[in-house]
Amino acid sequence: MNLLLHQVLAGLATGGIYASLALALVMIYQATHLVNFAQGELAMFSTYIAWSLMQAGVPYWGAFAATVAGAFVLGVLIERVIVKPVENAPILSIVIVFIGLLVILNSLAGWIFTYTIKPFPSPFPAQPLFGNAYVGSHELGSIGVTLAVLVAVFVFFRFTPLGLAMRAAAQNPVSSRLVGIRVGWMLALGWGLAAAIGAIAGIMVAPSVFLEPNMMAGILLYAFAAALLGGIDSPGGAVLGGFIVGVLENLAGVVLGTELKLTVALVLIVGVLVIRPSGLFGKVHVRRV
Repeated sequence: MNLLLHQVLAGLATGGIYASLALALVMIYQATHLVNFAQGELAMFSTYIAWSLMQAGVPYWGAFAATVAGAFVLGVLIERVIVKPVENAPILSIVIVFIGLLVILNSLAGWIFTYTIKPFPSPFPAQPLFGNAYVGSHELGSIGVTLAVLVAVFVFFRFTPLGLAMRAAAQNPVSSRLVGIRVGWMLALGWGLAAAIGAIAGIMVAPSVFLEPNMMAGILLYAFAAALLGGIDSPGGAVLGGFIVGVLENLAGVVLGTELKLTVALVLIVGVLVIRPSGLFGKVHVRRV
């Protein structure tokens, strides 16, 4: 029973990371109806920036805040400089741009920081918090940070004028332009916010997986599974999907062994696409022909 409880709590911790990255994927999908294959590499590169700042003597939370702000600016620049010029290109061309961005960021990180695995510090104490014996302090802290981010994003999009404008621009660009919303800049801010959320996910997961250019490859696959499971056009569904995938992954590691843990994500992706392509909470779009 203790092992089961530990695996579930640890799965919720990693599921929070998947939920954050899945939320970033959904935000960009809602704005462009495309999947950003470079989302994991953006998170990885931002994590390297945080590591560099800490190596230079910046305190952890100072480096954390600076990295999140820098990731936001980087996301806006990528949308303005790289994505906007090809927004009307064929879908295959845009997908190739995303894949090219993935390769560029991965190679750039390896060139600048080398491919040597680096330890990444955790801001939480080594001893378990609150005297519990089921989940580590970093895992528990990651859950807290993730939930705080998700609540902040929910409040931003639900109750602030800028958040409502971004939602409107993503859902109905034509009508948004008619009421004076600058749709192009709303999409750029969406990219920036997605990059910032991804950076938080990368920083939170780095102490567990260690820092290297390919650290987010498997995590991005789990995030894809979470987004598809919850609904690629449903932010709340993607978040719930992330926690479900995290728990299932950990339980599968106990039952099937660690070698087959990644298979769980692939099975979920294929299963959802075959049985319910819109996901658990996604909308089914019907077009009249």
